[in-house]
Amino acid sequence: MLRFWFTSILVLASAITAFSQQRPLLTDDVDITPPGSLQIGVGVDFFQNAKFPLSGINGDLTRVGDIRIRTGFSPNVELQIEGTLQNYLAINSRGPSAIPLNVSGNSTNDFDDFTVSAKVKLRNETRLLPAIGMKFGFQMPNTDQARGIGTNQINVFSKIILQKKFGDIVDNTPKFNAMGNIGLQIMTAPIERFTQNDVIIYGLAGIYRVTDRVNVLGEVNGRINTRSGAAPLGTESAGQFRIGTQIKASGLRFDTAAAFGLTKFSPRTGVIFGVTYQSPSIFKPAN
Repeated sequence: MLRFWFTSILVLASAITAFSQQRPLLTDDVDITPPGSLQIGVGVDFFQNAKFPLSGINGDLTRVGDIRIRTGFSPNVELQIEGTLQNYLAINSRGPSAIPLNVSGNSTNDFDDFTVSAKVKLRNETRLLPAIGMKFGFQMPNTDQARGIGTNQINVFSKIILQKKFGDIVDNTPKFNAMGNIGLQIMTAPIERFTQNDVIIYGLAGIYRVTDRVNVLGEVNGRINTRSGAAPLGTESAGQFRIGTQIKASGLRFDTAAAFGLTKFSPRTGVIFGVTYQSPSIFKPAN
C-alpha cells in the first residue's frame, strides 16, 4: 500500500488522463477514476453569513485547503477522502451556545471533519437508461467543538447515484452530463444522548460543454430534516445552489463557482475556487 501511494505521488508530474467532473460540484457522478490513478482537487471557499446553531455563532467562513482525493481500486470501485485543512471564521454575531466554547476575540479557526467514502459503479449507461452507482462512507470527528465551527461527531451516509450523458463526446467529455443523488445520512445529535437524526441527502447537477476546454455547470445539493418538529442542534436542514465553470489548461482543470444558500441554516452566499489534477494510471495495460 505504501508503495502504491509513493508511486502515485511521483507520477504527479506526468501527463494526465480524462478527468471526472466533480469539483466544484458537491453532487457525485458515477464515473470511476481509472485503477491506479490518483485525482487530487484543492480549493479555497469563501462563505458569507455562515451559521453554526450548536455554538450560536454566525460569521464569514473561509475554507483553506478544501481537499478531494479520489483513486480507483478496480474498474468499478473508487475510494474518496474529502475535507478541509483549516476553517477560519470571522465572527459577526454570537448567540446562546449549547456547548462550552473556547473562543476569544472576533475570530476562530479549526480543522475540518474529514469524510472517507467508497463509490461503486453498479451498471453502465445504456442508450435509454442512466448509469447507476452507490456511495457510502462516514464523517470522522476531527474537529474541536469548543472552537465553535464543527460538531466533532461521527455521521454515516449512503446514497444512490444516477448519471446520463447526452450529445457527442469529445476528449471523454459529453456535450451535457446530468447527475442525480438521493440517500440517507445518519447524524449523531451532539447534545442529546442516544439520539440521532436521519436526514435525506440529495443532489441534482448538470455540466454543459461550451468548448473543448470550457464547461459551465450548476447544481442544487443539500440535506433535509425528516423530523416533524425542529431538528436536534447541529443536524438542521441545509442546502446550496451552485453555478460555475471548469476550464482545462496546462494539464489541469481550474474551477470557480458562486453559491447561494437554500435554507435558514445555510450560508447566504459564497465563492469557490479550485484546481484538479489527475495522474496517469501506474498499472500498465495488458498486452
